Amino acid sequence: MLDKDTRNRIIRLIHKEVVPAIGCTEPMAVALCTAKAAETLGRTPETINVLLSANILKNAMGVGIPGTGMIGLPIAIALGALIGKSDYKLEVLKDLTPEALEAGKQYIAGKHIDIKLKEGITEKLYIEVCCKAAGSESTAIIAGGHTSFVYLGKDGKALLDNRTDTTAGEEEEDIRLNMRLVYDFATTAPVEEISFITETKDYNMKAASEAIKGNYGHNLGKTIDRPLSQGIFGRSIFSKIIARTASACDARMGGAMIPVMSNSGSGNQGICATNPVAVYATENENTEEELIRALTMSHLTAIYIKQSLGKLSALCGCVVASIGSSCGITYLMGGNYEHVCHSVKNMIANITGMICDGAKPSCSLKISSGVSTAVLSALLSMEGKCVSSAEGIIDDDVDRSIRNLTSIGADAMATTDNMVLDIMTHKC
Repeated sequence: MLDKDTRNRIIRLIHKEVVPAIGCTEPMAVALCTAKAAETLGRTPETINVLLSANILKNAMGVGIPGTGMIGLPIAIALGALIGKSDYKLEVLKDLTPEALEAGKQYIAGKHIDIKLKEGITEKLYIEVCCKAAGSESTAIIAGGHTSFVYLGKDGKALLDNRTDTTAGEEEEDIRLNMRLVYDFATTAPVEEISFITETKDYNMKAASEAIKGNYGHNLGKTIDRPLSQGIFGRSIFSKIIARTASACDARMGGAMIPVMSNSGSGNQGICATNPVAVYATENENTEEELIRALTMSHLTAIYIKQSLGKLSALCGCVVASIGSSCGITYLMGGNYEHVCHSVKNMIANITGMICDGAKPSCSLKISSGVSTAVLSALLSMEGKCVSSAEGIIDDDVDRSIRNLTSIGADAMATTDNMVLDIMTHKC
């Protein structure tokens, strides 16, 4: 068993990265930044100028805003200014009412909002909001993390300024993970210390259940549950994993007012790291302790990979979260550390390179591809099958294999990311 200090540091890291969120985290982070700027101003802004990094812009263009029936940033910004509360963090708009929505629409119609790309920055997660009214102005900046304020100012006076080092201090506090540490913590930590992770199941499986009550996104989850699909997939554990995971994503991307438990700043990653593991544990009749340990392994694996990949990248987040869920499912199948490592390698050999082209309803299709591969990779690993170091980007060492994945996603795909954004912003 790991020592108490190491366990506490890992637990703090999980609490930091696995948090509730309503709606897609990118527009919610913009709404949060707007709410903070408006609160600092002390009145309703007459104008709001928003500067965003390319990745934030990409992920906020085509996604539904919860409870509004509307898509994109303008309504998120308007509501952030009018009714947002920064204390709620990524649930910033949870006080939304029909009256507030109508006021938000009127605010947009009044041409108060200007949104532009922030030039000359390397930070992939950057949000700058400037609010002005009655000769006064305030500015709020989020960078490095979806809720990480690095600057607050009013009328030329800085109230907070950590811009010179937006991420280093935060990262230095976090324990640096590796696959062995993830496995040992998940399998040996006293269960009472990690039982809180079942909240992810409570949130994200409830989101899947709520999605069935409406028609959200492309209805992928509901489609898998329908008779035609059952004639193809059957009523198998596999089909249930896809349906319950896709349903939660359908609802979230479709603008349902349903909170989910996110992972590393992404609700879809939280769903993808949770629901496949939870469904498998139920269908396989695993114990509560096994479920707790599997969920911990899944979420912590995703956090580990994100430490070197970054919060936002050209690589679809479902690749990362699906690797986590494959590890969790492998553990529930009775797998040991070697099996888990083999599952990771099988995943990296298969779905590395899946692009992120923004948050949108069709994310449920990518999530389904990810979790399908997660199950397949776990099954192969339990059969003693693993992609070898003679093949592609896989290394004998699992951590080096992960570094190969994250190097491709963070560095090699940078040009891809620019091309994706260019295509998205220049469609006729």
